[in-house]
Amino acid sequence: MAFHIVELLRARSAEREALYERHVNPQMAHVLRAIGFNRAWVRGKGAVLFDAEGREYLDTLSGWGVFNLGRNHPTVSRAISDVISLERANLVQMDAPILAGLLAEALAARAPAGLTAVHFTNSGTEATEAALKFARCATRRPRVVFCHNGYHGLTYGALSAMGSDYFRQGFGPFLADFTAVPFGDLGALERELGRNDVAAFITEPIQGAGVVMPPPGFLREAKFLCARHGTMLVVDEIQTGLGRTGRFLALEHEGVTPDMVLLAKALSGGFVPVGAVLLRHETYARVFPSMERCVVNAGTFSENDLAMAAGLATLHALDDEKLVERTVVAGERLRAGLERLRRRWTSSRTSAARAFSLPSSSASRSRASRSSAGKPSTRCVRDCLRRWSPWRSSTSTASSPRLPAARWR
Repeated sequence: MAFHIVELLRARSAEREALYERHVNPQMAHVLRAIGFNRAWVRGKGAVLFDAEGREYLDTLSGWGVFNLGRNHPTVSRAISDVISLERANLVQMDAPILAGLLAEALAARAPAGLTAVHFTNSGTEATEAALKFARCATRRPRVVFCHNGYHGLTYGALSAMGSDYFRQGFGPFLADFTAVPFGDLGALERELGRNDVAAFITEPIQGAGVVMPPPGFLREAKFLCARHGTMLVVDEIQTGLGRTGRFLALEHEGVTPDMVLLAKALSGGFVPVGAVLLRHETYARVFPSMERCVVNAGTFSENDLAMAAGLATLHALDDEKLVERTVVAGERLRAGLERLRRRWTSSRTSAARAFSLPSSSASRSRASRSSAGKPSTRCVRDCLRRWSPWRSSTSTASSPRLPAARWR
């Protein structure tokens, strides 16, 4: 009997919540019901989700930063379909896959100078694990310094560099020789590096947990300190990379060339998980110094054709639709809209928090919820997304005079 996924979905869709609660994650099922998010999502296109009732939702969560292109981008979808239709010899293992070479070449062309070697993984946390291993192997040093509130994944090496107790609770003991410093505190960082036993300092350019910005120049000064003390600077661009901050990499805002850059999430195009470590060839040569060590950090699926095709198509779409440039314009438009709201709702007796419907007292909270209910900000965000996000139709009347409209919906 033939297998038909469409028929299976149609026949069993009513069991969605029960199956998930029974076999996958019962506590998540409880959370979804508690907050009213137990929707039956039936379709996603660009920045919009559609539920079974036909309602549309702007997806500002974006799969934890996966959908820089939006959902089901046609360029990525077509590339994956084409690879499947070719019936290529995928995952031969004893092979030099052409798609892996092409994606590595494309990433190296966009990377800071000198980071021309690429090591592929299946996810962001695996990219973190690889970088930690590479730094210890290349420097022959034991210690790793990370930042409070930092997030680099949930496998054991990454969890040892986790800056949040929430994710660490119950999973100790962690790997030895991991030390946390406050994010942005150059003095604390220099004290640790000054012991001259630190293999790597790993940090995000902007912390994804809370969108925490470091002091201006932090990344640049951190690089200087790392170079002085023989420590590798590992910049985690898993959330900030691929145009999210108006540059391909957020580190470009400070003109920093680290020793390693980590990518994942949006590199997948929202289809096939993929991670990457961008590093120098001399570092790579210390980790893989001989033919017999060529697979000491291999991954069964890390260079698979579907992931490589998704990554190549994603990079093409970013360039072809000028999405990094569009991010700058969209960000400035959103900033200006929020500033107008701040001026509108802030008075001499209210704080900036109340301007964004976050009053300090229960009485003012009640009044704010009835009066503003976030409606002006909702309109502002919706307008920004409709005008500038990749899912907008090219026939929209809100097209930019400076940037081309996205060509898909």
